[in-house]
Amino acid sequence: MERTPVDVAVGVLIDKQDRFLLTSRPEGKVYAGYWEYPGGKLEAGETVEQALRRELHEELGITIGAVHPWKVELVDYEHARVRLHFCKVYEWSGEFEMREQQDMAWQTLPVEVAPVLPGTIPVLQWFAAERGFEGATHRAG
Repeated sequence: MERTPVDVAVGVLIDKQDRFLLTSRPEGKVYAGYWEYPGGKLEAGETVEQALRRELHEELGITIGAVHPWKVELVDYEHARVRLHFCKVYEWSGEFEMREQQDMAWQTLPVEVAPVLPGTIPVLQWFAAERGFEGATHRAG
């Protein structure tokens, strides 16, 4: 049976030191404790950018600047099929607040946090290609 994908806006926040932000999935959610890029599902009538602005404010307490659409990836999880809309974000304002009691970590390649959510791994590979990084992008779960 073909499952209809759930559209998800994903923020790839990149700071001035060229590090990217990963957050842990909170307790009570599928894959709790796994590390991912922050974001969430699009609500009815929302664009990817609108959903990303809302989700990052709800989850992290920040207001983001320009959204740069990057890549789209379709991922099949046991619980859902998701279409991940990855967007790079270089500017934001406000203090980070972990409003879902998640953890956050600024990372470079190879990432130090583990385990990494399967849908996050392609992004690490894209970063490796962009940055000329060779070797493992993350620790095996």
